[in-house]
Formats: sequence, structure tokens, C-alpha cells
Amino acid sequence: MNKHEYPKVQETIYSETLDNGLTVYVLPKEGFSKTFATFSTKYGSVDNHFAVGDEPPVRVPDGIAHFLEHKMFEEPEGDVFATFASNGASANAYTSFDRTVYLFSATDRIRENVTTLLNFVQNPYFTDENVFKEKGIIGQEIKMYADQPDWRVYFGLIEAMYERHPVHIDIAGTVESIHEISKETLYQCYRTFYHPSNMTVFIVGGVDPQEMIDLVKENQAGKSFEPQGEIHRIFDEEPAGVRMKEKFVKLPVSIPKCLFGVKETKVGFYGAELLRRELATKLLFDMLFSPSSRLYQSLYDEKLITDSFGAEYNASEQYAFSVIGGDTRDPEALVARVREEVEAWKTSGIPEELFERTRRKKIGGFYRMLNSPEAIAGEFTKHRFRGTNVFDVLELYEQITLDEVEARLQEHFDWEQLSVCIVKSE
Repeated sequence: MNKHEYPKVQETIYSETLDNGLTVYVLPKEGFSKTFATFSTKYGSVDNHFAVGDEPPVRVPDGIAHFLEHKMFEEPEGDVFATFASNGASANAYTSFDRTVYLFSATDRIRENVTTLLNFVQNPYFTDENVFKEKGIIGQEIKMYADQPDWRVYFGLIEAMYERHPVHIDIAGTVESIHEISKETLYQCYRTFYHPSNMTVFIVGGVDPQEMIDLVKENQAGKSFEPQGEIHRIFDEEPAGVRMKEKFVKLPVSIPKCLFGVKETKVGFYGAELLRRELATKLLFDMLFSPSSRLYQSLYDEKLITDSFGAEYNASEQYAFSVIGGDTRDPEALVARVREEVEAWKTSGIPEELFERTRRKKIGGFYRMLNSPEAIAGEFTKHRFRGTNVFDVLELYEQITLDEVEARLQEHFDWEQLSVCIVKSE
């Protein structure tokens, strides 16, 4: 068992990589009554074209990672949710662009719940009948999201930005794509991406690290997994420019929804370099667009925005883009005002005092996050699969300079890379 100490935040993580390749991490939180555990695979919606070792490449239907997540909860003996509930646990799962996470939270019977988590994720049960049934269920889910303005404006923006990278495809796929899924393709994706060497267990809460790691080791020792070659994820080359400047969606909304953002042309960053770039951009966005910014207050006073207005930055090794906006009575005016404000900042520069205040705010937010087992687990897994460590965030926030943030201001906001999506009734 390895011990990793982080004295600045007074945290210690214990880890061990098992013989089958599964990595287990335990973060004990003395005095915490709740324990939160995740069993995660580095497999998300963008992984629809891949090869294993020297095998020929395979392209699978869009939405299959999300479909697989749904099917994992069904077993011959019944519903896994009922098993967790009988042990006093609340269970769930989610699929993102780059990972699938199964989780539970509980205050008691932790050993039983960890065992249930491990066993059901490693016990796939797919039949022609239950796959056909799930197509109807997920098809209804897709249609439901198609009627949700917030969902449509968000993915509408990504669709406007990206032409070939699968990040622009809805995580659930389409009604047409999920009908191409069979039990055979599910088992193929399961064998590829649910191999222990591609997965991570993370447990945080009032637990004993050695006990938890021994429990996982004992559980895995009773199972057999064939060695697997390296997974090669294949992505078609994405054109540098945006797919379209504007995209309009008609839905019955009382006030238009407008999201816009910039598609990065420089990608390929990984690990600490990617994280540092991401944190510098998030510092910048907080200064420009947070409720405490001068722009936010001005737009609110002008009644151009509601409290739904916000901004985020999404980055991975293959893609990076910003998302800005919210509900607005005048989408065109909102986009123009934001561009005007950004250009003003480009000319004037960022005051040192504002930069330091925002940096302290972000550091304070990081410390608050450490009091939430759920937040720690989510962040840890995300960073782990991107080659970074969540506990590096604090040190990087302390290292990032104003020059770096101003460089991101100049570099990111290339208006030739701007896309806009508007949902309105007209």
C-alpha cells in the first residue's frame, strides 16, 4: 500500500495497483459519518472508434457508453438499486464525454456496499430481450431531452463548433444510433473498456484505508481477467474552424436562451500542462463573468441577463471550448456586449488586485470542496483519467501568474472561432 501525503491540505491518500491492473485509492476523513465510493472507467461518449492492441479498429454506435451504463444495473437476480437500498446506501451512475462512473454513498455497512459496487459492475448481463427493452427506455429519454431548452442550447452550441469530433454528439446518442446497438456490441465495449486496468476505485470517508484496500484485493482475487492490450482511441481530424457561426433551435420558451463560446485551435495538452492551462482560463472567466464581475452587474442592470448567466471552460487532450450565456431578451445584444467587454480587457489588462482576489477566491473554493466527499470523488476521478492529481490544483493556483492569465485572455478569445446557439419560440 502506497501513502501519498499532501501537508498543505492535511490530507493523505493510500493507494495500491492490484495484479489485474485495477488501481484503488482511499482517502480517510476522520470524523466524517458519510462514505462515498466510486468505481470508474475511462470510457465516455466520445470513445466510439477504437482498437485494442494490434486488433483492427472498431466503430460502434453513438450513445453506447451511456446505454452500457444503464444496462449494468440489471442482473438476473433483480435490481441492484434494491440491494444498495437494503444496505442503507444511495446508488447512482453517470456517463460524461470521457468517463463512466458508478457510485454510492452510505453511513453504514460500507463493506457490504463496496462489495456490491464491485460485483455488479463486473457482472454484465445482456440479452436480446433486455437490450431491446432498453432501447425503448433510452429512446424516450432522448426524446425528453430534445424538448428541454437548456439541453438543446448547450449541445446545439457544441454541434455548431465541432464538425467531426464526437464531442458534438449527444451523450445518449440518437434514437437511430441506439437501435443499432446489440448485446454483442455491448459485450465488445464492456470487455474493452471495463477491464480492471482501465478502471479506478476511489473511496473517501470515515474508513480504514488498509481494510478497504484488503477488501477490494480479496474481491478481485476471486475473479479472472485476461490480459489486455493497450486501448487506442481513434478520432477523425477536426477542422480548425467552427462548423457554423450560428445555430437556431425553435422551442416554446418564454425568454430566449443564448449560449456562445470559442473553440480552441490549440489542443493536444495533457497532464500538468493541460491542468495549468485549464486553471488559468477558469481564473480568467471568474474575473470576467462571475456575479461579482463588472460585466455581470452591468448586464443585469440593463436587464440583458437573468441569474442564469454564467460561463464555463471545457478542456481535454483532443478538444477545448468555452460556454458563455444564459436566458436573455436580446441574444444579439448580449453577444455584442460580451465581445465589447472582452476587447476592453484585452486593451486595459487585468489589475493585479483583481487577479489576487480571484486567486484567493478559487483557493478558498478548493478548501471548501475538501469538506464534500461527493465533490472530492468526482474531481479525483476526473483528474486521474487526465493524467493529473486533484491535489495539484492548490499548488498550481498558487503558481499561476497574472501574465499567464492575460496570455489566455489574448489567445482564447479569437472571434473567428466564435459560435452562437439560440433557442427561441419564433
